[in-house]
Amino acid sequence: MKEKEDVNELKDKYINKLDSELIGLPVTRTSESIESLEYEEFKESYMPKHMILYERACAFSEKILKIKPSPAKEKEIIDSIQIAHLNITPTGAMSFAVLFPLLLVLVGGALGIVLFGTPYFFGFMLIMGMIMYVPLTQIPKTMANTWRMKGSNQMVLCIFYVVTYMRHTSNLELAIKFAGDHLNPPLSLDLKRVLWNIETEKYSTVTESLDAYLGTWEDFNREFIEAFHLIEASIYEASEERRVNSLEKSLEVILSETYERMLHYAHDLKSPITMLHMLGIILPILGLVILPLVVSFMEGVKWYHILSLYNILLPIFVYYIGKNILSTRPTGYGDTDISDLPDVKKYKNILIHVGKNEIQLSPLYISILIFIFFFLIGFLPIAVKMVPGIDIVNHDITLPLGMQMFEYRMDNKTHEVVGPYGIGATILSLGIPLAFGLALGYYFKLRSKNIIKIREEAKKLEAEFASALFQFGNRIGDGIPAEIAFDRVGRSMQGTVSGSFFLYVSQNIQRLGMSVEDAIFDKKVGAINHFPSALIESSMKVLVESSRKGPQVASNALMNVSTYIKEIHKVDERLQDLMADIISSMKAQIKFMSPVISGIVIGITSMVTTIIGKLSIQLTKFQEQGSSDMGGGMANIPFLFGNGVPTYYFQIVVGLYVVQLIFILTILTNGIENGADKLNERFELGRNLIGGTILYCIVTLIITLIFNIIASQILSSFV
Repeated sequence: MKEKEDVNELKDKYINKLDSELIGLPVTRTSESIESLEYEEFKESYMPKHMILYERACAFSEKILKIKPSPAKEKEIIDSIQIAHLNITPTGAMSFAVLFPLLLVLVGGALGIVLFGTPYFFGFMLIMGMIMYVPLTQIPKTMANTWRMKGSNQMVLCIFYVVTYMRHTSNLELAIKFAGDHLNPPLSLDLKRVLWNIETEKYSTVTESLDAYLGTWEDFNREFIEAFHLIEASIYEASEERRVNSLEKSLEVILSETYERMLHYAHDLKSPITMLHMLGIILPILGLVILPLVVSFMEGVKWYHILSLYNILLPIFVYYIGKNILSTRPTGYGDTDISDLPDVKKYKNILIHVGKNEIQLSPLYISILIFIFFFLIGFLPIAVKMVPGIDIVNHDITLPLGMQMFEYRMDNKTHEVVGPYGIGATILSLGIPLAFGLALGYYFKLRSKNIIKIREEAKKLEAEFASALFQFGNRIGDGIPAEIAFDRVGRSMQGTVSGSFFLYVSQNIQRLGMSVEDAIFDKKVGAINHFPSALIESSMKVLVESSRKGPQVASNALMNVSTYIKEIHKVDERLQDLMADIISSMKAQIKFMSPVISGIVIGITSMVTTIIGKLSIQLTKFQEQGSSDMGGGMANIPFLFGNGVPTYYFQIVVGLYVVQLIFILTILTNGIENGADKLNERFELGRNLIGGTILYCIVTLIITLIFNIIASQILSSFV
């Protein structure tokens, strides 16, 4: 045993000596190693809750049903499991895809029979179960595609970090660790696994482990693989000039090919977006126009039939198409979500200052209060019917122009109370979409608005940072110490965000006697705490690392970083320009077209339902009075019209569909424009849900009132 320890000690000694001679710096391998436990803990802390729940559901399903996929399907699932870091088996995934629809059919069908007394929902859930089987078998692939999209959004930055580190230290393993430390998940998790596979001796060298990982991107991001191969090739270059050229070429490759791929994506996107627009927005809204006539002449159609179509099937269909569109998005350069950083996390809450104390209030409580308030308003017409001892049919509130508040009617055939058909009930029903739209909107807005402001400040700093770094690099190259250079550059850029950052560092050095590294990265007073940006943090890390090799090395490193930042932002601006037409069209649908058109449809529906309902009542009265004009076949005319679906329920269905449509299209628009930027997604959801829901309710209210006044004037001539 002792002999083995001596051999390992001797081996480590010579490996460290070789590294020291090859790199020029002493390297202690134990301090840089990433143990398997660290990787597992990192993975567990990052994995989203829905992925963990899916893992548990698959494990549970596998215990009950054991359905093994075909060999071809099994290979596809295994590949997806490895990419998405899922802890499941192909059998578990297939078992869940079968068991979940079965439970849905049984539970949903039983609830439908209990609540509505009809087997309709059993048949509907049976169809839903059959439809859902294929998407459920694709969940590992969908998660892998989502993982790829998030990862591809960080690839330009990943190559930038690796190249930046390799310029001053030609060590691929340390460069990958540097990138893994400064990137956000999921790509950071992938890079850590590359190193973990070496530590666990799955692969013997970092090149072998990296090439195995790059193979997973073979069919998705060739430019990422080409860029890394150029980085690997730089290690073997004999001259420093050729080594640096190889590194610069790698960044150039991923930037240029990213632009080309996004150009093709923008052109190819027009057809699927048009299809989504027609099938998910235009056709359903056109269907709403004729639906009132259909339900008025078909007594079997109930409000929950429309709900199952518009609030279940259509949203799932639109979301599925949108996800497929997003899955083809190529590499991009997107913003990072800073909301989980320790110093920023508190800004997810509402901050209330009472004296010197700061109270943090979760937006969830505000959203719940908003939901309860508006939901009770929307539920009031149903609640009135439930109150015992009130004859709601004959004792209703009469509004101006003879319109009734709730207007419950007695069905001629079943002699049951049906409704509410009144204009008052329709107006109160707006509380239901307001409850969902405003509650969700304010939840997302309040959780993100403070953090988005912080990130916008950081983005301003990033925009100026290239020129600031260039100045800073020049000062250091002239022989000025970094401690003094921070002060001089800060004063020369006074009044800008970059100037504030450099002066903040300078003040920490002068007043607190800190080193450059502590002045920037100290957990309590470090300047980086006030400017949370991965790009700025990594640039300052490069400064600290390269300063150990001398001022000239640090100067060259910073000026190269400055050049890289400019190139990255140039490509990002070109990408945004490519997507401008498509994005502006989708935003117009979210913010204006869909809410307004749907609101007009509700107004028309209310008028048609009112006219048909009143005519049916008048014709019934004529028949009861024994009018001579109602002889023969004319006696059946009152029964020609059904009761129809009350506008109260119809508006709730359409209003909720508008909220769902805004929600789905906002996620899709953000995904196309920014990739996997969750912070901006939450902020846009907040703005669009609040604005779109309020606009829809205002248009619905105005058009409904106008059209009902017109209907009252028309009907007055028949009375």
